[in-house]
Amino acid sequence: MESKATYKQPWLHSPVIDGVFILSPPFIALLLVICFPAQLQASSAIPVYYWLFLVVFIDVAHVYSTLYRTYFNSNSYKNDTFLIIVPIGCYIAGVLLHSYDGMIFWRILAYLAVFHFIRQQYGFMRLYSRQEGSGYWFRLIDKLAIYTATIYPLFYWHFEGDRNFSWFVENDIISFHSPILLGIGLGLYLLIIAAYVVKEVIYVAKTGSFNRPRNLLIAGTFLSWYFGIVYFNGDMAFTTLNVISHGIPYMALIWIFEKKKQGKSGNKNNLILKYTFSKYGGVVFFVLLLAFLAYVEEGLWDGMVWKEHGSVFTFFAGLPKIGNEQVLSLLVPLLALPQSTHYLLDGFIWKVNKEK
Repeated sequence: MESKATYKQPWLHSPVIDGVFILSPPFIALLLVICFPAQLQASSAIPVYYWLFLVVFIDVAHVYSTLYRTYFNSNSYKNDTFLIIVPIGCYIAGVLLHSYDGMIFWRILAYLAVFHFIRQQYGFMRLYSRQEGSGYWFRLIDKLAIYTATIYPLFYWHFEGDRNFSWFVENDIISFHSPILLGIGLGLYLLIIAAYVVKEVIYVAKTGSFNRPRNLLIAGTFLSWYFGIVYFNGDMAFTTLNVISHGIPYMALIWIFEKKKQGKSGNKNNLILKYTFSKYGGVVFFVLLLAFLAYVEEGLWDGMVWKEHGSVFTFFAGLPKIGNEQVLSLLVPLLALPQSTHYLLDGFIWKVNKEK
């Protein structure tokens, strides 16, 4: 274990950047929900412009940030065959599933998203633990803690059976009421929280070191997932906590790692990377490009499938709503392809290099 004299906080970029864009979003989202109870706790409907900001410009936009780690940047992920196979495979599987049963398609996509959200928190925990020389049991408790922070609220969602929100579409997460399982789950949840606190006390006592980003990450994960799914039972609260806590940190992580890589071996011939990581205005270009791609995708969804937010997708309002089931089985998996590809690729693109 490291000594207090040699311990250095394992920031990915800096205390300010990590703090604002990776560690604080869960706390900010929870603060918003607490400070505006009438709007974010009691309301069942999401105002259209709030929905546009959260779902389109954060949630959908973060999906497209994966492009910087893959298709925009050949230096980041060089397995070109894999990058071709994954979207083709996702589309074929999506068409087959949707042709068989549309709900099965959405349900599998929802569980892929859930898995992706869980793994992101685990990945951040590993990044913020990368400098620690703690033993097997301490590492195991960290792993149990971050998985418990995410899995227990989902466990509650499955076995409480009375949640007023969904992941993508109504009833995409399977649920039924089981008081016995809920009681067992709560007991394990509290036990693992206690084990983590005891572990941290022992660790600090032995080393004199306190890993601030790791502890903030784990605390934020516990709070955002518990309050978003278990404590509050509304779509506004769930969407606010779920989207802000996940989307903003992911985009920040992409920016941090790819900015660092461009500084070392930038691809000067790639105009997208050149403008994105330029000295002046690069972050603005990054955000606007992702927002534009997300807006176009959601406009196509709204114009041809949902027809719910025509006031913010006026350019797409003239598109015909598709009602034919065979055509929908081809269209819906195509429109969902950025999401399904993102969920699968993200499990591989961070394993290429052990970046510090």
